[in-house]
Amino acid sequence: MIVTISGRPGSGKSAVAKRVAEALDVRHVSAGDFMREMAAERGLSILELSRSAEGTDAIDREIDARTARLAGEGASFVIDARLGWHFVPVSLKVFLDVSLAEATRRVFDAARGSEVENVDLAATRAAIEERTESERIRYLDYYDLDYTDHSHYDLVIDTSQMTVDDVVDRVLAGLGAVESL
Repeated sequence: MIVTISGRPGSGKSAVAKRVAEALDVRHVSAGDFMREMAAERGLSILELSRSAEGTDAIDREIDARTARLAGEGASFVIDARLGWHFVPVSLKVFLDVSLAEATRRVFDAARGSEVENVDLAATRAAIEERTESERIRYLDYYDLDYTDHSHYDLVIDTSQMTVDDVVDRVLAGLGAVESL
């Protein structure tokens, strides 16, 4: 059993993936954690790492390779990764959407130390927009994929007005529906 959770920044990917993994008693993996670790190793913020990734595909390829390797291990897991659905095609593919205003509030309130550019709501919104566009352009260039295209997914959930519990329940219900087919 594999669940891939993609979505926009601030949509709740990590929180939902962790809780779904707990509910299913399987491993949780996060490409965001991969990226935060890589940024810290290089002494960069997430946004700075994203910007540097525009000049080379090495960063994205490293994250993608880690994701693809997981699929080959044969174990059940839940991963939150923008392109997880692409590198782990045999999975329940979930996309979490969110309004930009709500994403901005969530990301700013999370106050992650690696996201130093998030000094106020306006700066956080600008960083989200820049990061989203940077990723969209890179993924189109590298793989000819738009991760925001809902047709790639089995389940699309707008989390803007939902609690994490509500979203987890929807994902688990979606998993049950797929298993019953």
